[in-house]
Amino acid sequence: MASDWEVHSQQDKELVKALGLTSATMLVMGSMIGSGIFIVSAEIAREVDSPALLIGAWVVAGFMTIVAALSYGELAAMMPRAGGQYVYLREALGPLWGFLYGWTLFLVIQTGTIAAVGVAFGKFLGVFFPSVSSSHWILHFWKVPPIRLGPMVLGNMDVGLNTQNLAAILLVIFLSVVNIFGVRLGAAIQNVFTFAKVSALLGLAVFGLAIGRNAQALATNFHGHFWDNAALSAQHAVQVGVGGPIVMVGTLTILAVAQVGSLFSADAWNNVTFTAGEVKNPSRNLPLALALGTGVVITLYIACNFIYLSALPLDGTPSAVTILGRGIKYASEDRVGTAVVTQMFGAVGGLLMAAAILISSFGCNNGLILSGARVYYAMAKDGLFFRKVAKLHPSYKTPAVSLMVQMVWTCVLCISGSYGQLLDYITFAILVFYILTIAGLFVLRRTRPEAERPYRAVGYPVLPAIYIVMALFIDVVLLRYKPQYTWPGLIVVLIGIPVYYAWSRSSRRVGTGASA
Repeated sequence: MASDWEVHSQQDKELVKALGLTSATMLVMGSMIGSGIFIVSAEIAREVDSPALLIGAWVVAGFMTIVAALSYGELAAMMPRAGGQYVYLREALGPLWGFLYGWTLFLVIQTGTIAAVGVAFGKFLGVFFPSVSSSHWILHFWKVPPIRLGPMVLGNMDVGLNTQNLAAILLVIFLSVVNIFGVRLGAAIQNVFTFAKVSALLGLAVFGLAIGRNAQALATNFHGHFWDNAALSAQHAVQVGVGGPIVMVGTLTILAVAQVGSLFSADAWNNVTFTAGEVKNPSRNLPLALALGTGVVITLYIACNFIYLSALPLDGTPSAVTILGRGIKYASEDRVGTAVVTQMFGAVGGLLMAAAILISSFGCNNGLILSGARVYYAMAKDGLFFRKVAKLHPSYKTPAVSLMVQMVWTCVLCISGSYGQLLDYITFAILVFYILTIAGLFVLRRTRPEAERPYRAVGYPVLPAIYIVMALFIDVVLLRYKPQYTWPGLIVVLIGIPVYYAWSRSSRRVGTGASA
């Protein structure tokens, strides 16, 4: 396969340049903010058992996210083409690595995330309409029994159509169809909903600071207790695998384990690079959007966790009947955000948070659907995906076929009930691709020194190198202590290798037949 520099113009001429700096920044923020910030702090609190380390887990995730975004900015300005990270991996490390990323993105990362966010939308829609429920079945096909494989438990999910995943499917279909009608319409929806959910997060921080502080929470989390269990020599309990032995690990290791939640909640910032072919002045706007978007969201995430600590005690008991008694660790169904708002506003607080998460989920899915389709379009242009996916809508110049293919597979995942497991299993692989992409920055500095670089990564080579070291440490820790999050993801990636060679041979045969 010829190089991007040899075959393609710098930008995709057939796509419509409709995304300015504001829309690109809103796409970064909107794709990042889903429901994770309102939920995962409970699991992190149970793991780290320390107010300081709860904040520390989010600070580590924030530092890594912003460093990665600053590094991607150079690649985005250098290669502002549809497909983004797929293109960077292809050009730096070869077409196989680009394909493996796109393969994993389509099979699990993007579609699984869209499915999970869609089902979260259905779950919180049920707060207002009780008939929308995971137990309200329309067609129940099968209850998959638990299947134990080494450190994992596979299966144990219901396959079929209920009113909750029907709401998710209708949301995915609606947004997929809307995004056919031009990137401007998709961007307008994104801007409105991202503004709304950023305002909701900001409101949580402001109201939490003004009226949400609780004397009991402040006493147990801050007054001489903030640094409890946070010393480097402190020991923390971790269960190895599912149902495995409990082992004691150090503070740095437990912070790495906690990144499963915080890094995933801060993920999807890279989605804006997938739409690079439709960004105006991409060499300037892409790096700026990445820096501004990730900076704002990470600041809000850390602020919200300080609000959690000022409103609820970190510790609690699962059997307690009050919100304060359950604390952050044992908030009902891990919904820490809902617990905090309910503590501030009473019963109406739960409704306010449900509405905020509905808005957040809607906007998040719009961004994921809009951007993901651009990767499969770019892969198809390279002969590494279904050829028809490379076709644009004749009037709206959007990757309509790609949007439909993504929609169909996402709906299958919604019905299968496996999206949650798939996302858990792919966390390790997502981080591997980030490591490879940032390593590609070093490779391209050496192999393409003459290439135009309108923006150069801040702190290069120190900050990108620090990111790689930190990410490698997290992956090694996950391999050792959370194998249920590691080797399944590797298997998904490795299956892509024979698929790549089969697709490459098929593409060459088609090309030879056409030339003959």
